[in-house]
Amino acid sequence: MSETIQEGKFVELKYRVNDKRTGHVLTEVEFPLGYVHGHNEILAPSVHMQLEGKRAGETIEVPINGNLIFGPRDESLVFTDSIENVPEEYRKVGTSILMENDRGQTRSFIVTHLDDDSLTVDGNNPLSGREVIFRLEILTVRDATAAEMKAGGAPNPAPNVDPSLLRPV
Repeated sequence: MSETIQEGKFVELKYRVNDKRTGHVLTEVEFPLGYVHGHNEILAPSVHMQLEGKRAGETIEVPINGNLIFGPRDESLVFTDSIENVPEEYRKVGTSILMENDRGQTRSFIVTHLDDDSLTVDGNNPLSGREVIFRLEILTVRDATAAEMKAGGAPNPAPNVDPSLLRPV
């Protein structure tokens, strides 16, 4: 009998996030994402709760209301400026820019639009104001090794996990 996801189990999965309204894929991991359940919860807590008790080979869908996790969209965090005022290294859609306000607080902004005249950045989390469906394919469930327990997951995790989908601070 295969093992179920519970505290201390090493879990590998793949996931895809779809916008509930449009069905468009917002993000998808292209490699197995590994973590130790109950020790390194890298996705939203509601996703981890739904994984509890599931087995390798199962696929689940978890609806997520981005408003509850990341808050509603705040249009005051969207700025457009003349392209002439933007350094060359930021002139690419998808680029993350760390900005600081006059109180010393920092926030990450993503370049969302670029044309010949202007550039737009957005400080909202990409899931803010959206209802999405996490579709998770469970690949592996087994006892975690000592090294995995210490690391909270695979000792050498794969690169390029979309940080906007990781557990909020």
